Amino acid sequence: MSTTTPASGTKEKLIFAPGGPAEQFNIASLDIPQLERNPLVQFNAWFAEAHSAGVYHPETVNFATAELPSGRVSARTLYMKELDERGFVMYSNWDTSRKAADLNSNPQAALTFFWRELERQVRVEGRTERISREESQVYYDTRIRGSRIGAWASRQSAVLKDRQELEGRVKEVEEKFEGQDKFPVPDFWGGVRVVPDMIEFWQGRQSRLHDRFRYEKDEGAEGGWRIERLSP
Repeated sequence: MSTTTPASGTKEKLIFAPGGPAEQFNIASLDIPQLERNPLVQFNAWFAEAHSAGVYHPETVNFATAELPSGRVSARTLYMKELDERGFVMYSNWDTSRKAADLNSNPQAALTFFWRELERQVRVEGRTERISREESQVYYDTRIRGSRIGAWASRQSAVLKDRQELEGRVKEVEEKFEGQDKFPVPDFWGGVRVVPDMIEFWQGRQSRLHDRFRYEKDEGAEGGWRIERLSP
C-alpha cells in the first residue's frame, strides 16, 4: 500500500523528499588561505583528517567513465589504493569489465569522494593511464590469497550461466597455484591512474550555500594550478 499522497493531477511518486527537511551542514567552512597550492597535497591533508575523524573507508570512491561514440556514462564504487605526485590509483580488471571498454574508447574519467562525517566532497577529472606490471605486482602481493585467486578467476562483467561456473573457475586457479604463496598478477588486472587536470574541494555549509574551490591545470599559475571559488 502506498504511503504517498499525490498532488491533484500528478502521477504518484515512488519516493519524494525522503528523510523530511533537508539536513543542514554546519561543521566547518573553507576559504583560500586554508588551501595548499598543490591540490594533491590538499587532498592528502583532507584524507588524513577523514581517517582521524573515523570516516568509514575514506578511500571509497565513485569512478565514472563514458563510452564513445555513444556517450553512455557508467559509474561504480571502487577503493583508491594509492596517491602520488601523478594522481589517484585504483586496481581492477582492465580487459572484460565495462570500465575497461569505456576507457578503451575514451581515456577520460571522473572520481567523487564523499566524507559525510566531515560534510566534505572531492571531485576529480582527468585522463587515465595504466601503471606498470611491476607496480601492480607490489600491490597485488598485499591482497589476501582469495582476492588474488579471484582476480585470475573472474572475467569481470562477462555473463555467467550460474554461480557454479564462477566457482569452477576459482577451483581451476586454486589448482594452478596450489602450494604457491606468491604468484604473478594477471596481465589483464592491475592499476589505473587518474592524472587530474581538475580537482574540486567542497565543504558543506548552511542553506546549501556550500564552499567550493576548483583547481585547474594552468602552467602560468603559481604551482601550475589555478584556484577559483565556485558558486554553490
